[in-house]
Amino acid sequence: MIKLQIIGHLGGDCTTNEVNGRTVINFNVAHSEKYKDAQGSMVDKTTWVRCSYWTDRPTISQYLKKGQLIYAEGNPEAEGFMNKENQAVATLKMNVFRIQLLGSKNDNAGGNSQPNNSYQNQNSTTSNVSQPVTSDVEEPADDLPF
Repeated sequence: MIKLQIIGHLGGDCTTNEVNGRTVINFNVAHSEKYKDAQGSMVDKTTWVRCSYWTDRPTISQYLKKGQLIYAEGNPEAEGFMNKENQAVATLKMNVFRIQLLGSKNDNAGGNSQPNNSYQNQNSTTSNVSQPVTSDVEEPADDLPF
């Protein structure tokens, strides 16, 4: 099995469609990173991932809005095609089996209006039923001297 994990912001609001009695939620996730190239110039690199999340419980779609920071994991798929300029282009797609809401671009330190839930399919290969999973685990206090 190949698994892709991504943390990034949604590039737009999700779209929800019904296909053969099942719901598919489609959204795009952008992961950006900054680094210095060999010449010492700062480079901004953004990678886009087109995501599809098949579920029988589409309630998470109300929280998948532009700017929302999410963690998603699933099975990757590369797709190639020719663009309008007749150049070969590749895109990265992911069939999502787990989503976790992390916050949004506009969140302040005071809180988050979205639930911090994780939505996960029970069995990603045979069942596409998602179930909210919450974690109330408190991290231990750090007693290290450094």
